Amino acid sequence: MTPTDDDFAAFYASVFARLVGQLRVVTGDLQEAEDVVQEALARASMRWSRLRAYDVPEAWARRVALNLAADQARRGRRRLAAMRRLGPPAPEPAVQVEDVALLEALRGLSVGQRQVLVLHYLIGMPVQEVAKTLGVPTGTVKVRLLRGRQALAARLAEQQEEVRPGHE
Repeated sequence: MTPTDDDFAAFYASVFARLVGQLRVVTGDLQEAEDVVQEALARASMRWSRLRAYDVPEAWARRVALNLAADQARRGRRRLAAMRRLGPPAPEPAVQVEDVALLEALRGLSVGQRQVLVLHYLIGMPVQEVAKTLGVPTGTVKVRLLRGRQALAARLAEQQEEVRPGHE
């Protein structure tokens, strides 16, 4: 560690708990307070060469944390207002055992394979539109569809065997 790193580490250790305690009162939530203080101190670390010369660098970090908390509160109020305008969510249909098995099998595939399978088979996009949406060549989409179907079939077969062990 350089002396600057040591200085910041000492600063961090000396102010973290105090700032979290102060911001917890402001936010009403320990996790949110820790998050905004962490972000404020991360920003302070990027400016430490300048901030360490301040009379009270903690005041700068506190102000940033308070601003971050205010921003989060505003976003939360906007999100709540939007949710009120939209009304309650539509009731979710009952989950079928087959749906759970499919979701579990999909979870084992690569993100690329899941993306093309969902866009092509569930949404009904043509291969060319899937390629455009993902920003990849159509050949890549075709390969991912092929490999994704093969992997999905294998995973579903494995799940079927786990459900019915010993049945040949």
